Amino acid sequence: MTTELSDLRYIAVEGVIGVGKTSLAKRLADTLSARILLEEFEENPFLADFYKDKRAYAFQAQMFFLLSRYKQQEVVVQYDLFQQQLVADYMFNKDRIFAMQTLDEKEMSLYNMLAMILEKRIVKPDLAIYLQATTDRLMSNIAERGRSYELDMSRDYIDALNIQYDDYFRIYDDTPLLIINTDNLDFVKNDNHFQKIIAEIANHRTGRKRVNIDI
Repeated sequence: MTTELSDLRYIAVEGVIGVGKTSLAKRLADTLSARILLEEFEENPFLADFYKDKRAYAFQAQMFFLLSRYKQQEVVVQYDLFQQQLVADYMFNKDRIFAMQTLDEKEMSLYNMLAMILEKRIVKPDLAIYLQATTDRLMSNIAERGRSYELDMSRDYIDALNIQYDDYFRIYDDTPLLIINTDNLDFVKNDNHFQKIIAEIANHRTGRKRVNIDI
């Protein structure tokens, strides 16, 4: 099965907080013997304060994310994708989704000025995977993993973010896109679920496809 994925040199997994994008990216990387590129969100010194007071710390947190993600993406620019496949648990462009959710008009204008410059050097993935879930499922996942800085997240914030993600990927056409509903999936503990995702990836190379995996 993995030989059917060998042409995908760079795969990016995306989704709202708590949907399981890092877990899926790690399993994919392990299956493909690929290099893993993980978002360094825990290194953001403004993150905990942001979840407590979004208005006061939104700009600082967002600018840190933008620049740190760009620094990580420089690795992709320099990386030899023909030597080893790469799987990431985020897409650089998704930073704009959070920015639109948290920044005011003036902050967003400044953010856009910088982001548009940085985006010119970003390598696009061969396949983007958007993991989709209901807000109820996301809130359940967030509570289950129990990260201290996520406990202050409100349902309204996650719900608004979920809508922003859906809106973004509804018109996304930069790369082939696979949209997978995860409400009834457990691709960490259930190998059958994971293998069905692998099969969907193996069969998708152009355009967009929305998948509800039959379990």
